[in-house]
Amino acid sequence: MSDPLIPQPHTDNTVTRRAVIPPDIDPLSILGTSDQVLRALEKGYPRIRFLVIGHEITLTGPTSDVESAAQLVIELIQAARRGDPLDAHTVGQALRMLSAATLAATPTDEILSVKGRSIRPKSEGQKAYVDAIERATVVFGIGPAGTGKTYLAMAQAVRRLLSGQVRRIVLTRPAVEAGENLGFLPGTLTEKIDPYLRPLYDALKDMLDSDTLPKLMAAGTIEVAPLAYMRGRTLNDSFIILDEAQNTTASQMKMFLTRLGFNSQVVVTGDVSQIDLPGSSQSGLLMVEKILDHIEGVEFCHLTSADVVRHELVGHIIDAYERWDQRQDLLRRTRTLDAPTRQRFRSYQKKGH
Repeated sequence: MSDPLIPQPHTDNTVTRRAVIPPDIDPLSILGTSDQVLRALEKGYPRIRFLVIGHEITLTGPTSDVESAAQLVIELIQAARRGDPLDAHTVGQALRMLSAATLAATPTDEILSVKGRSIRPKSEGQKAYVDAIERATVVFGIGPAGTGKTYLAMAQAVRRLLSGQVRRIVLTRPAVEAGENLGFLPGTLTEKIDPYLRPLYDALKDMLDSDTLPKLMAAGTIEVAPLAYMRGRTLNDSFIILDEAQNTTASQMKMFLTRLGFNSQVVVTGDVSQIDLPGSSQSGLLMVEKILDHIEGVEFCHLTSADVVRHELVGHIIDAYERWDQRQDLLRRTRTLDAPTRQRFRSYQKKGH
């Protein structure tokens, strides 16, 4: 496809460019419902004047801003052609990546193309995570809900299975109750455990057609099992994903990591802000970075609210909880101070520090 950006005459430090939306693409798919994408562009580039007439978007403003915005418009047109949904949150993520001089949504970064859509990293942090999976044998993806930790790892696993790089995929999770008692749930042990593994099944259904998945699972090519079932095994020629790893104990984490066999890769995902272990049990995910740091072939990727690909409100909720936790931690620490020091600290806070 030819470059849709046509330079126009300009003077001084101002330039005008005209972006032509291909005739086979509905402008609404790029501009968004109620022009929300256009409004996000205007907010991200306040010094640029955007004018939309039919299939043409005209950008006028300072040269550096227009060049950056033009690059983003190209990305939006390509995303619309792929059928990717565009909204204000998508534009916000793209703007953050552009400011870091990183474009994660380039065609070469596609992980998997399934059911007419493309799976690829959508933020700078996600791109770093995917790159780590490409080069390291053991990768830890640590971050809040909605950052794509498990989904991107699953896409990598499916791609490698379909290309013949591995012979099977093994997906596992610890069966830890999130505030509920497993023993009181009705049904057999398998029926009780199944809800814990359901997110993994859902991701697989997104990436494989309904006829292929049951056959692969029946043949053992794709295995979904609780973490306890991994003990005593050696997994060769496999892509192995441990999900919800914050709910493993230190001994379980060690057990899992030592299952690694020849021509295999491990991805461990978890959210250390959502630990459901009972009592005083310490999370294996919290300990493992201290133990395995600086070991060649092992990488740790920390995703943040900026990498959330759900509703943009999710990122704000995560940030709010982090601020709350920090304040509570600070209050707990000040309670251990002697009275005069505590009084000086409170005076320091009142001054706005």
